[in-house]
Amino acid sequence: MTTNHENYQYPLDETWSTAEIITVSKFYQLIETANESSVAKDDLMAAYREFKTIVPAKSVEKQLSREFEAASGYSIYLTMKAAQTTTKARVRYRG
Repeated sequence: MTTNHENYQYPLDETWSTAEIITVSKFYQLIETANESSVAKDDLMAAYREFKTIVPAKSVEKQLSREFEAASGYSIYLTMKAAQTTTKARVRYRG
């Protein structure tokens, strides 16, 4: 299952509930925002924690990340690495 965003679709799992799809989509949107402008670090970190409650398996996270990057051009891994290492209140990743 996928959700359209601009000219591509978010990778989603068809077994997820509507609330889970909304949570994961929100996380993807924040990754996009961090790459296109900037996002509050606390918001991004909180969204990632919520994402991990839905996608706890590292292998599934990596697969979704690869699909998201292929579709959007944005790396979840590199964006989150930047968020985790910055001391600033806002995250802006230029990959």
